[in-house]
Amino acid sequence: MKNWLNGWQKEADAPIAMLNDTAVRIRAGILMAIPLFMAYTLLHTTNGSPWVVTGNLITDTYETDFSGRILYQVEAVRRTYEYSLQTNLLLYALFEMLAGMFRWSSIISPTIWIAKTLARRRAAEWKPLTPKRFAWTFGAVMIMTCLIFFNPDTFATWINTIARTELLPTTRNYMPGWIPNALVIICVSFMWMEAILGICAGCVLYSVAVKLGWVKEPCVACNDLSFNVDDHGSS
Repeated sequence: MKNWLNGWQKEADAPIAMLNDTAVRIRAGILMAIPLFMAYTLLHTTNGSPWVVTGNLITDTYETDFSGRILYQVEAVRRTYEYSLQTNLLLYALFEMLAGMFRWSSIISPTIWIAKTLARRRAAEWKPLTPKRFAWTFGAVMIMTCLIFFNPDTFATWINTIARTELLPTTRNYMPGWIPNALVIICVSFMWMEAILGICAGCVLYSVAVKLGWVKEPCVACNDLSFNVDDHGSS
């Protein structure tokens, strides 16, 4: 296991878990393709027209409305969507968020293998895992929220079965469209900051949580968001 994670994570016997930030940034750039695709999907679903008008069935009524606009008679059908591809991509993204949190699960992450391979010719920049784990947990929550948006009936069925009553409707999407739109914007922004600017927004949130006393972390180096940590860290 030690050799397999070389270039991504420090030795198993290191005082604190440390990640190669160069590889982490490359991985963020790879995974950013998923929220970008979700943004493209939401552009059509939440911001586009839910109706499809058949051009061959548009007829002129030879009448106008009070604003002088010509009235046409049309036949329109309700637009339907199938989200299996989006669901599978979100499930994979959720797997990637969870896989990077632990040494044993990092081995089965394809993007970690790609990232550490691409980063092998550059000097490693070692930073604590704990703030990154917090950031990926935040990302996992956003992904699960988007999964509910794309699969509202499935989630509602689970909740109603557990509660033994109809708490959520199964015939309509009860989640407002602005929620996934906002989450996608946040996700793309955070991943862009990580990949391009080297700023871990989730790690900044972690530092705030530490200062507010919401997170109790005995490792001083893990709380040092300036990441001025030597090769082996300190505790």
